[in-house]
Amino acid sequence: MEKPTSKPHYPYFSSGPCAKPPGWSLDKLKDAALSRSHRSGAAVKKLQEVINKSREILQIPDDYLIGIVPASDTGAVEMAMWCMLGQRGVEVYSWENFGHDWNIDAGEQLPLDNKILVKADYGDIPDFSKSNPDNDIVFTWNGTTAGVRIKNTDWISDDRKGLTICDATSAVFSMEMDWPKLDVVTYSWQKVLGSEAAHGMLILSPRAVERLESYTPPWPVPKVFRLAQNQKLISGIFSGATINTPSMISVEDVLNSLNWSNEVGGISKLIEISENNLKIVSDWIETSENFEFLAKDPETRSCTSICIIPKDEWFKSLSSDDQKKFMAEVCSQLETNEAGYDLNSYKTAPPGIRIWGGSTVENKNVELVLPWIDWAYSSTKSNFQK
Repeated sequence: MEKPTSKPHYPYFSSGPCAKPPGWSLDKLKDAALSRSHRSGAAVKKLQEVINKSREILQIPDDYLIGIVPASDTGAVEMAMWCMLGQRGVEVYSWENFGHDWNIDAGEQLPLDNKILVKADYGDIPDFSKSNPDNDIVFTWNGTTAGVRIKNTDWISDDRKGLTICDATSAVFSMEMDWPKLDVVTYSWQKVLGSEAAHGMLILSPRAVERLESYTPPWPVPKVFRLAQNQKLISGIFSGATINTPSMISVEDVLNSLNWSNEVGGISKLIEISENNLKIVSDWIETSENFEFLAKDPETRSCTSICIIPKDEWFKSLSSDDQKKFMAEVCSQLETNEAGYDLNSYKTAPPGIRIWGGSTVENKNVELVLPWIDWAYSSTKSNFQK
Protein backbone atom coordinates (compact mmCIF):
# COMPACT_ATOMS: atom_id res chain seq x y z
CA MET A 1 0.00 0.00 0.00
CA GLU A 2 1.33 3.44 -0.90
CA LYS A 3 2.39 5.62 2.00
CA PRO A 4 0.17 8.72 2.46
CA THR A 5 1.72 12.11 1.84
CA SER A 6 -0.59 14.40 3.86
CA LYS A 7 -0.58 14.32 7.66
CA PRO A 8 -2.90 15.78 10.30
CA HIS A 9 -1.59 19.23 11.21
CA TYR A 10 -2.39 18.41 14.85
CA PRO A 11 -1.91 14.62 15.13
CA TYR A 12 -3.06 14.19 18.73
CA PHE A 13 -5.79 11.62 19.36
CA SER A 14 -5.28 10.67 23.01
CA SER A 15 -8.39 9.80 25.02
CA GLY A 16 -7.08 11.72 28.00
CA PRO A 17 -5.55 14.19 28.37
CA CYS A 18 -7.17 14.99 25.05
CA ALA A 19 -6.24 17.34 22.23
CA LYS A 20 -6.04 21.02 23.14
CA PRO A 21 -8.64 23.29 21.54
CA PRO A 22 -7.59 24.67 18.14
CA GLY A 23 -5.41 27.75 18.53
CA TRP A 24 -4.17 26.82 22.00
CA SER A 25 -0.80 28.15 23.19
CA LEU A 26 0.93 28.73 26.51
CA ASP A 27 0.09 32.40 26.10
CA LYS A 28 -3.52 31.45 26.89
CA LEU A 29 -2.44 30.87 30.50
CA LYS A 30 -0.79 34.26 31.10
CA ASP A 31 -3.66 35.54 33.27
CA ALA A 32 -3.61 32.59 35.70
CA ALA A 33 -3.87 33.52 39.37
CA LEU A 34 -0.40 32.18 40.14
CA SER A 35 1.26 32.62 43.54
CA ARG A 36 -2.14 33.43 45.03
CA SER A 37 -4.01 31.50 47.68
CA HIS A 38 -6.83 29.45 46.16
CA ARG A 39 -9.00 31.11 48.82
CA SER A 40 -8.10 34.62 47.66
CA GLY A 41 -10.74 36.70 45.95
CA ALA A 42 -8.94 36.50 42.60
CA ALA A 43 -8.69 32.70 42.69
CA VAL A 44 -12.22 32.07 43.94
CA LYS A 45 -13.54 34.37 41.22
CA LYS A 46 -11.89 32.21 38.59
CA LEU A 47 -13.16 29.00 40.16
CA GLN A 48 -16.68 30.42 40.24
CA GLU A 49 -16.25 31.46 36.61
CA VAL A 50 -15.51 27.83 35.70
CA ILE A 51 -18.77 26.83 37.39
CA ASN A 52 -20.82 29.58 35.75
CA LYS A 53 -19.49 29.00 32.24
CA SER A 54 -19.92 25.25 32.56
CA ARG A 55 -23.56 25.78 33.50
CA GLU A 56 -24.10 28.16 30.59
CA ILE A 57 -22.53 25.97 27.90
CA LEU A 58 -23.97 22.67 29.09
CA GLN A 59 -27.38 24.26 29.78
CA ILE A 60 -27.46 22.79 33.27
CA PRO A 61 -30.72 23.57 35.13
CA ASP A 62 -30.55 26.54 37.50
CA ASP A 63 -31.45 24.44 40.54
CA TYR A 64 -28.60 21.96 40.00
CA LEU A 65 -25.38 22.57 41.96
CA ILE A 66 -21.96 22.41 40.29
CA GLY A 67 -18.78 21.75 42.25
CA ILE A 68 -15.07 21.43 41.54
CA VAL A 69 -13.63 18.38 43.30
CA PRO A 70 -10.28 16.58 43.58
CA ALA A 71 -9.04 13.50 41.72
CA SER A 72 -10.61 14.12 38.33
CA ASP A 73 -13.74 12.26 37.23
CA THR A 74 -12.74 9.24 39.30
CA GLY A 75 -12.80 11.33 42.47
CA ALA A 76 -16.18 12.81 41.58
CA VAL A 77 -17.77 9.38 41.01
CA GLU A 78 -16.23 7.95 44.18
CA MET A 79 -17.48 10.90 46.22
CA ALA A 80 -21.03 10.38 45.01
CA MET A 81 -21.00 6.63 45.60
CA TRP A 82 -19.42 6.74 49.04
CA CYS A 83 -21.61 9.62 50.28
CA MET A 84 -24.99 8.68 48.80
CA LEU A 85 -25.32 4.92 48.34
CA GLY A 86 -26.71 2.54 50.95
CA GLN A 87 -30.14 4.02 51.62
CA ARG A 88 -31.75 2.03 48.79
CA GLY A 89 -30.97 -0.87 46.55
CA VAL A 90 -28.24 -0.19 44.00
CA GLU A 91 -27.92 -1.15 40.33
CA VAL A 92 -24.55 -0.74 38.62
CA TYR A 93 -24.32 -1.09 34.84
CA SER A 94 -20.91 -1.47 33.23
CA TRP A 95 -19.49 -2.45 29.85
CA GLU A 96 -15.87 -1.30 29.95
CA ASN A 97 -12.96 -0.74 32.29
CA PHE A 98 -14.02 2.37 34.21
CA GLY A 99 -17.61 1.25 34.59
CA HIS A 100 -16.26 -2.04 35.91
CA ASP A 101 -14.41 -0.03 38.58
CA TRP A 102 -17.72 1.34 39.87
CA ASN A 103 -18.99 -2.24 39.75
CA ILE A 104 -16.11 -3.26 42.02
CA ASP A 105 -16.85 -0.40 44.42
CA ALA A 106 -20.46 -1.47 44.82
CA GLY A 107 -19.78 -5.20 44.73
CA GLU A 108 -16.65 -5.48 46.87
CA GLN A 109 -15.73 -2.23 48.63
CA LEU A 110 -18.98 -0.79 49.96
CA PRO A 111 -20.98 -2.98 52.38
CA LEU A 112 -24.20 -2.79 50.34
CA ASP A 113 -26.92 -5.34 51.18
CA ASN A 114 -29.13 -4.93 48.13
CA LYS A 115 -27.14 -4.67 44.91
CA ILE A 116 -27.54 -5.70 41.30
CA LEU A 117 -24.36 -5.70 39.22
CA VAL A 118 -24.93 -5.91 35.47
CA LYS A 119 -21.88 -6.28 33.21
CA ALA A 120 -21.52 -6.55 29.44
CA ASP A 121 -18.51 -7.38 27.33
CA TYR A 122 -16.52 -4.81 25.36
CA GLY A 123 -18.54 -3.86 22.29
CA ASP A 124 -21.91 -4.63 23.87
CA ILE A 125 -24.19 -2.73 26.23
CA PRO A 126 -26.17 -4.09 29.20
CA ASP A 127 -29.91 -4.66 29.20
CA PHE A 128 -31.40 -1.72 31.10
CA SER A 129 -35.02 -2.74 30.60
CA LYS A 130 -35.45 -4.39 34.00
CA SER A 131 -34.15 -1.41 35.95
CA ASN A 132 -36.13 -0.75 39.14
CA PRO A 133 -37.02 2.94 39.70
CA ASP A 134 -36.87 2.32 43.45
CA ASN A 135 -33.14 1.67 43.25
CA ASP A 136 -30.17 3.97 42.90
CA ILE A 137 -28.48 3.53 39.51
CA VAL A 138 -24.78 3.96 38.65
CA PHE A 139 -23.73 3.96 34.99
CA THR A 140 -21.44 5.56 32.43
CA TRP A 141 -23.02 7.55 29.60
CA ASN A 142 -20.16 6.66 27.28
CA GLY A 143 -17.65 3.87 27.76
CA THR A 144 -14.28 5.54 27.20
CA THR A 145 -12.39 2.28 26.67
CA ALA A 146 -15.07 0.49 24.62
CA GLY A 147 -16.45 3.21 22.37
CA VAL A 148 -19.99 2.26 23.39
CA ARG A 149 -22.57 4.81 24.57
CA ILE A 150 -26.14 4.49 25.78
CA LYS A 151 -28.84 4.81 23.11
CA ASN A 152 -31.18 6.94 25.19
CA THR A 153 -32.51 7.49 28.71
CA ASP A 154 -35.98 6.00 28.12
CA TRP A 155 -35.17 3.28 30.66
CA ILE A 156 -34.81 5.85 33.47
CA SER A 157 -38.15 6.58 35.11
CA ASP A 158 -39.42 10.15 35.49
CA ASP A 159 -41.06 8.98 38.74
CA ARG A 160 -38.01 7.22 40.18
CA LYS A 161 -37.41 7.14 43.91
CA GLY A 162 -33.73 6.27 43.56
CA LEU A 163 -30.92 8.49 42.32
CA THR A 164 -29.13 8.21 38.98
CA ILE A 165 -25.35 8.62 39.23
CA CYS A 166 -23.86 9.12 35.77
CA ASP A 167 -20.16 9.09 34.90
CA ALA A 168 -20.29 11.35 31.83
CA THR A 169 -16.63 12.22 31.48
CA SER A 170 -16.24 11.21 27.81
CA ALA A 171 -19.77 12.30 26.87
CA VAL A 172 -20.40 15.75 28.30
CA PHE A 173 -19.57 18.61 25.85
CA SER A 174 -19.91 16.21 22.89
CA MET A 175 -23.25 14.55 23.57
CA GLU A 176 -26.56 15.98 24.72
CA MET A 177 -27.25 15.28 28.38
CA ASP A 178 -30.82 14.55 29.49
CA TRP A 179 -30.57 16.57 32.70
CA PRO A 180 -34.04 15.76 34.15
CA LYS A 181 -33.08 12.06 34.14
CA LEU A 182 -29.74 12.67 35.89
CA ASP A 183 -29.26 13.33 39.61
CA VAL A 184 -25.47 13.17 39.80
CA VAL A 185 -23.24 13.87 36.80
CA THR A 186 -19.45 13.74 36.85
CA TYR A 187 -16.71 14.59 34.39
CA SER A 188 -13.13 15.82 34.17
CA TRP A 189 -11.49 18.78 32.47
CA GLN A 190 -9.01 16.58 30.60
CA LYS A 191 -11.54 14.84 28.34
CA VAL A 192 -13.78 16.64 25.85
CA LEU A 193 -12.54 20.09 26.95
CA GLY A 194 -8.93 19.12 26.26
CA SER A 195 -7.78 20.84 29.44
CA GLU A 196 -5.25 19.86 32.09
CA ALA A 197 -6.06 16.96 34.38
CA ALA A 198 -6.40 16.55 38.19
CA HIS A 199 -9.79 18.14 38.82
CA GLY A 200 -13.29 16.76 38.48
CA MET A 201 -16.73 18.29 38.20
CA LEU A 202 -19.65 17.12 40.31
CA ILE A 203 -23.19 18.18 39.38
CA LEU A 204 -26.06 17.53 41.79
CA SER A 205 -29.81 17.71 41.26
CA PRO A 206 -32.07 18.89 44.11
CA ARG A 207 -32.89 15.21 44.73
CA ALA A 208 -29.20 14.43 45.21
CA VAL A 209 -28.81 17.32 47.64
CA GLU A 210 -31.84 16.06 49.58
CA ARG A 211 -30.18 12.64 49.88
CA LEU A 212 -27.00 14.19 51.27
CA GLU A 213 -28.95 16.17 53.84
CA SER A 214 -31.23 13.34 54.96
CA TYR A 215 -28.97 10.29 54.91
CA THR A 216 -25.63 9.47 56.49
CA PRO A 217 -23.91 6.30 55.23
CA PRO A 218 -22.97 3.73 57.90
CA TRP A 219 -19.32 3.64 56.80
CA PRO A 220 -16.54 6.19 57.36
CA VAL A 221 -16.17 8.79 54.58
CA PRO A 222 -12.66 10.27 54.14
CA LYS A 223 -12.42 14.06 54.24
CA VAL A 224 -11.47 14.27 50.56
CA PHE A 225 -14.80 12.54 49.68
CA ARG A 226 -17.02 14.34 52.18
CA LEU A 227 -19.92 16.31 50.70
CA ALA A 228 -21.96 16.84 53.86
CA GLN A 229 -21.26 17.44 57.54
CA ASN A 230 -23.88 16.58 60.15
CA GLN A 231 -26.42 16.09 57.34
CA LYS A 232 -25.76 19.57 56.00
CA LEU A 233 -24.34 20.08 52.52
CA ILE A 234 -20.85 21.59 52.46
CA SER A 235 -22.05 24.36 50.20
CA GLY A 236 -18.65 26.00 49.66
CA ILE A 237 -17.69 23.17 47.32
CA PHE A 238 -20.30 24.50 44.91
CA SER A 239 -19.17 28.12 45.00
CA GLY A 240 -15.44 27.80 44.34
CA ALA A 241 -14.24 26.78 47.80
CA THR A 242 -12.58 23.52 46.80
CA ILE A 243 -11.88 20.68 49.24
CA ASN A 244 -8.18 20.69 48.43
CA THR A 245 -5.84 23.13 46.71
CA PRO A 246 -6.49 23.33 42.96
CA SER A 247 -3.91 24.09 40.30
CA MET A 248 -4.60 27.64 39.18
CA ILE A 249 -2.82 26.90 35.89
CA SER A 250 -5.32 24.10 35.30
CA VAL A 251 -8.13 26.47 36.23
CA GLU A 252 -6.91 29.00 33.67
CA ASP A 253 -6.60 26.26 31.08
CA VAL A 254 -10.17 25.05 31.51
CA LEU A 255 -11.40 28.65 31.34
CA ASN A 256 -9.65 28.91 27.97
CA SER A 257 -11.45 25.76 26.81
CA LEU A 258 -14.80 27.06 28.02
CA ASN A 259 -14.23 30.40 26.27
CA TRP A 260 -13.31 28.55 23.09
CA SER A 261 -16.49 26.48 23.39
CA ASN A 262 -18.55 29.65 23.47
CA GLU A 263 -16.63 31.19 20.58
CA VAL A 264 -17.25 28.25 18.23
CA GLY A 265 -20.98 28.21 18.91
CA GLY A 266 -21.68 26.48 22.21
CA ILE A 267 -22.95 22.99 22.91
CA SER A 268 -24.72 22.46 19.59
CA LYS A 269 -21.53 23.16 17.64
CA LEU A 270 -19.42 21.01 19.97
CA ILE A 271 -21.79 18.07 19.43
CA GLU A 272 -21.76 18.68 15.67
CA ILE A 273 -17.94 18.55 15.49
CA SER A 274 -17.81 15.29 17.42
CA GLU A 275 -20.65 13.61 15.52
CA ASN A 276 -18.96 14.59 12.26
CA ASN A 277 -15.81 12.85 13.46
CA LEU A 278 -17.82 9.67 13.99
CA LYS A 279 -19.39 9.99 10.54
CA ILE A 280 -15.98 10.40 8.91
CA VAL A 281 -14.79 7.18 10.56
CA SER A 282 -18.08 5.41 9.76
CA ASP A 283 -17.81 6.28 6.07
CA TRP A 284 -14.24 5.01 6.02
CA ILE A 285 -15.17 1.78 7.83
CA GLU A 286 -17.76 0.99 5.15
CA THR A 287 -15.00 0.48 2.58
CA SER A 288 -12.18 -0.62 4.89
CA GLU A 289 -10.64 -4.03 4.30
CA ASN A 290 -8.88 -3.95 7.65
CA PHE A 291 -11.14 -2.58 10.37
CA GLU A 292 -14.61 -2.67 11.88
CA PHE A 293 -16.21 -0.97 14.89
CA LEU A 294 -15.84 -2.58 18.30
CA ALA A 295 -19.40 -1.43 19.13
CA LYS A 296 -21.69 -4.01 17.54
CA ASP A 297 -24.86 -1.88 17.49
CA PRO A 298 -24.55 1.25 15.30
CA GLU A 299 -26.84 3.15 17.68
CA THR A 300 -24.34 2.71 20.50
CA ARG A 301 -21.20 3.86 18.67
CA SER A 302 -19.43 6.67 20.47
CA CYS A 303 -18.56 9.94 18.76
CA THR A 304 -15.74 10.61 21.24
CA SER A 305 -13.93 7.35 22.02
CA ILE A 306 -14.17 5.80 18.56
CA CYS A 307 -12.91 2.23 18.93
CA ILE A 308 -12.12 0.05 15.91
CA ILE A 309 -10.64 -3.43 15.70
CA PRO A 310 -8.99 -5.48 12.93
CA LYS A 311 -11.48 -7.71 11.14
CA ASP A 312 -9.37 -9.91 8.88
CA GLU A 313 -9.08 -13.61 9.65
CA TRP A 314 -5.27 -13.49 9.65
CA PHE A 315 -5.26 -11.10 12.61
CA LYS A 316 -7.90 -13.11 14.45
CA SER A 317 -5.73 -16.22 14.08
CA LEU A 318 -2.92 -14.60 16.09
CA SER A 319 -2.53 -15.28 19.81
CA SER A 320 -3.73 -12.60 22.19
CA ASP A 321 -0.14 -11.59 22.95
CA ASP A 322 0.74 -11.38 19.27
CA GLN A 323 -2.37 -9.30 18.56
CA LYS A 324 -1.25 -6.81 21.20
CA LYS A 325 2.32 -6.74 19.86
CA PHE A 326 1.03 -6.26 16.34
CA MET A 327 -1.22 -3.32 17.21
CA ALA A 328 1.55 -1.78 19.34
CA GLU A 329 3.75 -1.84 16.24
CA VAL A 330 0.97 -0.31 14.12
CA CYS A 331 0.71 2.57 16.57
CA SER A 332 4.49 2.87 16.75
CA GLN A 333 4.56 3.32 12.96
CA LEU A 334 2.00 6.10 13.23
CA GLU A 335 4.00 7.89 15.91
CA THR A 336 7.35 7.43 14.15
CA ASN A 337 5.86 9.10 11.08
CA GLU A 338 4.28 11.84 13.24
CA ALA A 339 0.89 10.97 11.75
CA GLY A 340 -0.99 10.15 14.94
CA TYR A 341 -0.19 9.83 18.63
CA ASP A 342 -1.74 7.68 21.39
CA LEU A 343 -4.05 5.70 19.11
CA ASN A 344 -3.62 2.30 20.74
CA SER A 345 -6.66 0.77 22.41
CA TYR A 346 -6.91 0.69 26.20
CA LYS A 347 -4.82 -2.04 27.85
CA THR A 348 -7.82 -4.14 28.94
CA ALA A 349 -9.83 -3.64 25.73
CA PRO A 350 -9.58 -5.86 22.64
CA PRO A 351 -6.46 -4.94 20.61
CA GLY A 352 -7.26 -2.21 18.13
CA ILE A 353 -7.28 1.52 17.54
CA ARG A 354 -9.01 4.19 19.62
CA ILE A 355 -9.45 7.50 17.81
CA TRP A 356 -10.48 10.33 20.11
CA GLY A 357 -13.15 12.28 18.26
CA GLY A 358 -14.14 14.81 20.92
CA SER A 359 -14.99 18.38 20.06
CA THR A 360 -11.42 19.72 20.21
CA VAL A 361 -10.36 17.32 17.43
CA GLU A 362 -10.87 19.00 14.08
CA ASN A 363 -12.69 16.96 11.42
CA LYS A 364 -9.85 17.41 8.91
CA ASN A 365 -7.37 15.77 11.26
CA VAL A 366 -9.58 12.68 11.56
CA GLU A 367 -9.90 12.52 7.77
CA LEU A 368 -6.12 12.67 7.37
CA VAL A 369 -5.19 10.08 10.00
CA LEU A 370 -7.36 7.30 8.54
CA PRO A 371 -5.20 6.59 5.44
CA TRP A 372 -2.20 6.46 7.75
CA ILE A 373 -3.93 3.86 9.94
CA ASP A 374 -4.59 1.73 6.86
CA TRP A 375 -1.00 2.14 5.70
CA ALA A 376 0.49 1.34 9.12
CA TYR A 377 -1.69 -1.76 9.41
CA SER A 378 -0.75 -3.06 5.95
CA SER A 379 2.94 -2.25 6.42
CA THR A 380 3.09 -3.94 9.81
CA LYS A 381 1.22 -6.98 8.49
CA SER A 382 3.74 -7.41 5.67
CA ASN A 383 6.62 -7.32 8.14
CA PHE A 384 4.84 -9.53 10.66
CA GLN A 385 4.23 -12.28 8.09
CA LYS A 386 7.89 -12.50 7.07
